[in-house]
Amino acid sequence: MTKPTGDALRAARECGAAAAVSAELQRDLRACRDAYPALFPARPFDSALFSAVAQANAFGAPWASADRLRVASRTALWIFALDWLLDYMAKSREEVDRLVRGCLEVADGAPPPRDFPLGGFLAELRDGLAAAPAFTELEAVWREELRRMLSAMAREWDWKTAAREGTPPPTLDEYLDNADNFGSSFVNVSHWIRGGDPAALGRLDELRAASGRVQRVLRLLNDLATYERDLAWGDLNALMLCSGREEIAGRVGVLVDGCGELLEPLRDVCPDEVVYLERQIGYSMGFYGITDYWGGL
Repeated sequence: MTKPTGDALRAARECGAAAAVSAELQRDLRACRDAYPALFPARPFDSALFSAVAQANAFGAPWASADRLRVASRTALWIFALDWLLDYMAKSREEVDRLVRGCLEVADGAPPPRDFPLGGFLAELRDGLAAAPAFTELEAVWREELRRMLSAMAREWDWKTAAREGTPPPTLDEYLDNADNFGSSFVNVSHWIRGGDPAALGRLDELRAASGRVQRVLRLLNDLATYERDLAWGDLNALMLCSGREEIAGRVGVLVDGCGELLEPLRDVCPDEVVYLERQIGYSMGFYGITDYWGGL
Protein backbone atom coordinates (compact mmCIF):
# COMPACT_ATOMS: atom_id res chain seq x y z
CA MET A 1 0.00 0.00 0.00
CA THR A 2 1.38 3.41 -1.01
CA LYS A 3 1.80 5.80 1.88
CA PRO A 4 0.43 9.34 1.38
CA THR A 5 3.06 12.01 0.88
CA GLY A 6 3.35 15.11 3.01
CA ASP A 7 2.11 17.26 0.12
CA ALA A 8 -0.92 15.03 -0.35
CA LEU A 9 -1.76 15.18 3.34
CA ARG A 10 -1.43 18.96 3.42
CA ALA A 11 -3.61 19.37 0.34
CA ALA A 12 -6.26 17.05 1.73
CA ARG A 13 -6.17 18.81 5.09
CA GLU A 14 -6.73 22.15 3.37
CA CYS A 15 -9.67 20.69 1.48
CA GLY A 16 -11.10 19.23 4.67
CA ALA A 17 -10.81 22.53 6.52
CA ALA A 18 -12.42 24.42 3.64
CA ALA A 19 -15.22 21.85 3.51
CA ALA A 20 -15.84 22.35 7.23
CA VAL A 21 -16.01 26.13 6.78
CA SER A 22 -18.35 25.54 3.85
CA ALA A 23 -20.63 23.48 6.08
CA GLU A 24 -20.75 26.29 8.65
CA LEU A 25 -21.50 28.86 5.96
CA GLN A 26 -24.19 26.66 4.46
CA ARG A 27 -25.97 26.39 7.81
CA ASP A 28 -25.80 30.18 8.09
CA LEU A 29 -27.25 30.63 4.58
CA ARG A 30 -30.09 28.25 5.39
CA ALA A 31 -30.83 30.37 8.45
CA CYS A 32 -31.00 33.40 6.15
CA ARG A 33 -33.41 31.49 3.91
CA ASP A 34 -35.58 30.64 6.91
CA ALA A 35 -35.56 34.28 8.03
CA TYR A 36 -36.62 35.52 4.57
CA PRO A 37 -38.58 32.64 2.99
CA ALA A 38 -40.31 34.89 0.45
CA LEU A 39 -36.94 35.61 -1.17
CA PHE A 40 -35.98 31.99 -1.74
CA PRO A 41 -38.65 29.82 -3.37
CA ALA A 42 -37.62 26.17 -3.54
CA ARG A 43 -37.49 26.48 -7.31
CA PRO A 44 -34.98 27.73 -8.37
CA PHE A 45 -33.40 28.03 -4.88
CA ASP A 46 -32.80 24.33 -4.36
CA SER A 47 -30.51 22.91 -1.68
CA ALA A 48 -27.59 22.69 -4.11
CA LEU A 49 -27.59 26.47 -4.62
CA PHE A 50 -27.01 27.17 -0.92
CA SER A 51 -24.28 24.54 -0.84
CA ALA A 52 -22.61 25.93 -3.96
CA VAL A 53 -22.58 29.51 -2.66
CA ALA A 54 -21.05 28.38 0.64
CA GLN A 55 -18.43 26.27 -1.12
CA ALA A 56 -17.42 29.05 -3.50
CA ASN A 57 -16.68 31.33 -0.56
CA ALA A 58 -14.95 28.69 1.55
CA PHE A 59 -12.70 27.37 -1.22
CA GLY A 60 -12.06 30.89 -2.50
CA ALA A 61 -10.23 31.74 0.73
CA PRO A 62 -9.33 28.41 2.40
CA TRP A 63 -7.23 30.17 5.04
CA ALA A 64 -10.25 32.11 6.37
CA SER A 65 -12.75 31.19 9.08
CA ALA A 66 -16.50 31.03 8.61
CA ASP A 67 -16.83 34.20 10.68
CA ARG A 68 -14.44 36.02 8.34
CA LEU A 69 -16.35 34.83 5.26
CA ARG A 70 -19.89 35.25 6.54
CA VAL A 71 -20.40 38.74 5.11
CA ALA A 72 -19.22 37.68 1.66
CA SER A 73 -21.33 34.51 1.74
CA ARG A 74 -24.49 36.31 2.83
CA THR A 75 -23.93 39.11 0.34
CA ALA A 76 -23.58 36.57 -2.48
CA LEU A 77 -26.85 34.92 -1.44
CA TRP A 78 -28.56 38.32 -1.28
CA ILE A 79 -27.45 39.00 -4.85
CA PHE A 80 -29.09 35.77 -6.00
CA ALA A 81 -32.36 36.94 -4.44
CA LEU A 82 -31.99 40.37 -6.05
CA ASP A 83 -31.20 38.82 -9.43
CA TRP A 84 -34.24 36.56 -9.24
CA LEU A 85 -36.58 39.44 -8.38
CA LEU A 86 -35.17 41.99 -10.80
CA ASP A 87 -34.00 39.87 -13.70
CA TYR A 88 -36.75 37.24 -13.80
CA MET A 89 -39.78 38.30 -11.73
CA ALA A 90 -39.99 42.04 -12.59
CA LYS A 91 -42.39 42.53 -15.49
CA SER A 92 -42.26 46.31 -15.85
CA ARG A 93 -39.72 49.13 -15.64
CA GLU A 94 -41.74 50.48 -12.71
CA GLU A 95 -41.08 47.27 -10.77
CA VAL A 96 -37.39 47.47 -11.62
CA ASP A 97 -37.21 51.10 -10.51
CA ARG A 98 -39.03 50.29 -7.28
CA LEU A 99 -36.56 47.52 -6.43
CA VAL A 100 -33.54 49.67 -7.25
CA ARG A 101 -34.85 52.69 -5.38
CA GLY A 102 -35.81 50.60 -2.36
CA CYS A 103 -32.37 49.00 -2.11
CA LEU A 104 -30.57 52.33 -2.42
CA GLU A 105 -32.74 53.87 0.27
CA VAL A 106 -31.97 51.01 2.64
CA ALA A 107 -28.26 51.32 1.84
CA ASP A 108 -28.52 54.98 2.78
CA GLY A 109 -29.87 53.98 6.20
CA ALA A 110 -33.64 54.06 5.72
CA PRO A 111 -35.57 51.35 7.61
CA PRO A 112 -36.89 48.75 5.15
CA PRO A 113 -40.68 48.49 4.78
CA ARG A 114 -42.12 45.32 6.30
CA ASP A 115 -43.33 44.18 2.87
CA PHE A 116 -39.83 44.49 1.38
CA PRO A 117 -37.85 41.45 2.58
CA LEU A 118 -35.06 42.11 0.08
CA GLY A 119 -34.53 45.42 1.88
CA GLY A 120 -34.71 43.72 5.26
CA PHE A 121 -31.93 41.32 4.31
CA LEU A 122 -29.86 44.20 2.87
CA ALA A 123 -30.31 46.17 6.10
CA GLU A 124 -28.89 43.20 8.00
CA LEU A 125 -25.88 43.17 5.70
CA ARG A 126 -25.39 46.92 6.12
CA ASP A 127 -25.71 46.72 9.91
CA GLY A 128 -23.24 43.83 10.05
CA LEU A 129 -20.70 45.81 8.05
CA ALA A 130 -21.29 48.92 10.16
CA ALA A 131 -19.63 47.09 13.05
CA ALA A 132 -16.36 46.98 11.09
CA PRO A 133 -14.00 49.88 11.92
CA ALA A 134 -13.37 50.56 8.22
CA PHE A 135 -17.03 51.01 7.36
CA THR A 136 -17.27 54.61 8.53
CA GLU A 137 -14.62 55.66 6.04
CA LEU A 138 -15.66 53.28 3.27
CA GLU A 139 -19.44 53.31 3.50
CA ALA A 140 -19.60 55.52 0.39
CA VAL A 141 -17.51 52.96 -1.53
CA TRP A 142 -19.86 50.15 -0.46
CA ARG A 143 -22.91 52.17 -1.56
CA GLU A 144 -21.25 53.02 -4.88
CA GLU A 145 -20.56 49.36 -5.63
CA LEU A 146 -24.18 48.55 -4.81
CA ARG A 147 -25.41 51.38 -7.04
CA ARG A 148 -23.24 50.19 -9.92
CA MET A 149 -24.54 46.65 -9.60
CA LEU A 150 -28.18 47.74 -9.44
CA SER A 151 -27.76 50.10 -12.40
CA ALA A 152 -26.12 47.35 -14.45
CA MET A 153 -28.93 44.91 -13.65
CA ALA A 154 -31.53 47.48 -14.64
CA ARG A 155 -29.64 48.20 -17.87
CA GLU A 156 -29.68 44.51 -18.80
CA TRP A 157 -33.41 44.37 -18.06
CA ASP A 158 -33.84 47.23 -20.56
CA TRP A 159 -31.73 45.42 -23.15
CA LYS A 160 -33.77 42.23 -22.82
CA THR A 161 -37.05 44.09 -23.04
CA ALA A 162 -35.91 46.06 -26.09
CA ALA A 163 -34.67 42.88 -27.79
CA ARG A 164 -38.13 41.32 -27.50
CA GLU A 165 -39.45 44.36 -29.38
CA GLY A 166 -36.92 43.95 -32.17
CA THR A 167 -34.21 46.37 -31.03
CA PRO A 168 -30.69 45.03 -31.73
CA PRO A 169 -28.98 43.64 -28.63
CA PRO A 170 -25.84 45.23 -27.18
CA THR A 171 -22.45 44.43 -28.63
CA LEU A 172 -20.20 42.05 -26.72
CA ASP A 173 -18.06 45.00 -25.62
CA GLU A 174 -21.13 46.85 -24.31
CA TYR A 175 -22.24 43.69 -22.54
CA LEU A 176 -18.86 43.28 -20.84
CA ASP A 177 -18.83 46.94 -19.87
CA ASN A 178 -22.00 46.10 -17.93
CA ALA A 179 -20.41 43.22 -15.99
CA ASP A 180 -21.17 44.93 -12.67
CA ASN A 181 -24.50 43.12 -12.94
CA PHE A 182 -22.63 39.93 -11.99
CA GLY A 183 -22.15 41.28 -8.46
CA SER A 184 -18.78 39.78 -7.49
CA SER A 185 -17.17 43.20 -7.01
CA PHE A 186 -19.90 44.16 -4.53
CA VAL A 187 -19.18 40.93 -2.65
CA ASN A 188 -15.44 41.58 -2.73
CA VAL A 189 -15.68 45.13 -1.42
CA SER A 190 -17.96 43.96 1.38
CA HIS A 191 -15.45 41.23 2.23
CA TRP A 192 -12.50 43.63 2.30
CA ILE A 193 -14.33 46.20 4.41
CA ARG A 194 -15.27 43.48 6.89
CA GLY A 195 -11.64 42.31 7.08
CA GLY A 196 -10.30 45.77 7.65
CA ASP A 197 -6.71 44.89 6.68
CA PRO A 198 -4.89 48.26 6.53
CA ALA A 199 -2.57 47.23 3.70
CA ALA A 200 -5.47 46.08 1.55
CA LEU A 201 -7.69 49.03 2.34
CA GLY A 202 -4.82 51.37 1.51
CA ARG A 203 -4.80 49.93 -2.02
CA LEU A 204 -8.56 49.52 -2.33
CA ASP A 205 -8.84 51.54 -5.53
CA GLU A 206 -6.37 49.21 -7.24
CA LEU A 207 -8.05 46.13 -5.80
CA ARG A 208 -11.40 47.36 -7.07
CA ALA A 209 -9.96 47.85 -10.55
CA ALA A 210 -8.60 44.31 -10.51
CA SER A 211 -11.87 42.99 -9.11
CA GLY A 212 -13.72 44.65 -11.99
CA ARG A 213 -11.48 42.86 -14.49
CA VAL A 214 -11.94 39.54 -12.69
CA GLN A 215 -15.68 40.16 -12.71
CA ARG A 216 -15.64 40.28 -16.52
CA VAL A 217 -13.90 36.91 -16.60
CA LEU A 218 -16.50 35.42 -14.27
CA ARG A 219 -19.31 36.94 -16.35
CA LEU A 220 -18.04 35.09 -19.42
CA LEU A 221 -17.36 31.82 -17.61
CA ASN A 222 -20.87 31.94 -16.22
CA ASP A 223 -22.32 32.56 -19.66
CA LEU A 224 -20.48 29.59 -21.15
CA ALA A 225 -22.12 27.39 -18.51
CA THR A 226 -25.63 28.86 -18.63
CA TYR A 227 -26.32 29.36 -22.33
CA GLU A 228 -29.14 26.82 -22.55
CA ARG A 229 -30.66 28.04 -19.31
CA ASP A 230 -30.48 31.66 -20.46
CA LEU A 231 -32.25 30.75 -23.68
CA ALA A 232 -35.04 29.07 -21.70
CA TRP A 233 -35.32 31.90 -19.16
CA GLY A 234 -35.13 34.69 -21.74
CA ASP A 235 -31.83 36.10 -20.45
CA LEU A 236 -29.02 37.70 -22.38
CA ASN A 237 -25.83 35.69 -22.77
CA ALA A 238 -22.45 36.57 -24.26
CA LEU A 239 -22.76 33.66 -26.70
CA MET A 240 -25.75 35.43 -28.27
CA LEU A 241 -23.55 38.43 -29.04
CA CYS A 242 -20.54 36.86 -30.74
CA SER A 243 -19.38 34.20 -33.18
CA GLY A 244 -19.28 31.38 -30.64
CA ARG A 245 -17.41 29.70 -27.82
CA GLU A 246 -13.99 30.13 -29.37
CA GLU A 247 -14.38 33.91 -29.38
CA ILE A 248 -15.46 33.88 -25.73
CA ALA A 249 -12.52 31.63 -24.82
CA GLY A 250 -10.20 34.09 -26.53
CA ARG A 251 -11.72 36.99 -24.61
CA VAL A 252 -11.30 35.08 -21.35
CA GLY A 253 -7.61 34.54 -22.10
CA VAL A 254 -7.01 38.22 -22.79
CA LEU A 255 -8.91 39.27 -19.68
CA VAL A 256 -7.05 36.80 -17.46
CA ASP A 257 -3.74 38.22 -18.71
CA GLY A 258 -5.03 41.70 -17.89
CA CYS A 259 -5.99 40.56 -14.40
CA GLY A 260 -2.43 39.39 -13.86
CA GLU A 261 -1.03 42.75 -14.91
CA LEU A 262 -3.29 44.54 -12.40
CA LEU A 263 -2.64 42.10 -9.55
CA GLU A 264 1.12 41.67 -9.79
CA PRO A 265 2.02 45.11 -8.32
CA LEU A 266 -0.17 44.28 -5.30
CA ARG A 267 1.21 40.83 -4.58
CA ASP A 268 3.78 41.88 -1.99
CA VAL A 269 1.50 44.48 -0.38
CA CYS A 270 -1.71 42.51 0.11
CA PRO A 271 -0.99 38.91 -0.93
CA ASP A 272 -4.15 37.40 0.53
CA GLU A 273 -6.36 39.72 -1.49
CA VAL A 274 -4.42 38.97 -4.69
CA VAL A 275 -4.74 35.21 -4.16
CA TYR A 276 -8.41 35.68 -3.25
CA LEU A 277 -9.07 37.23 -6.68
CA GLU A 278 -6.92 34.70 -8.51
CA ARG A 279 -8.74 31.83 -6.84
CA GLN A 280 -12.08 33.28 -7.97
CA ILE A 281 -10.94 32.80 -11.56
CA GLY A 282 -9.55 29.31 -11.05
CA TYR A 283 -12.48 28.11 -8.97
CA SER A 284 -14.98 29.45 -11.49
CA MET A 285 -13.17 27.79 -14.37
CA GLY A 286 -13.57 24.47 -12.60
CA PHE A 287 -17.11 25.04 -11.35
CA TYR A 288 -18.64 26.51 -14.50
CA GLY A 289 -16.90 23.86 -16.56
CA ILE A 290 -19.39 21.39 -15.08
CA THR A 291 -22.48 23.16 -13.71
CA ASP A 292 -23.94 26.47 -12.48
CA TYR A 293 -25.66 27.67 -9.31
CA TRP A 294 -29.35 27.86 -10.15
CA GLY A 295 -31.84 25.07 -9.68
CA GLY A 296 -34.64 24.44 -12.16
CA LEU A 297 -37.84 26.40 -12.42
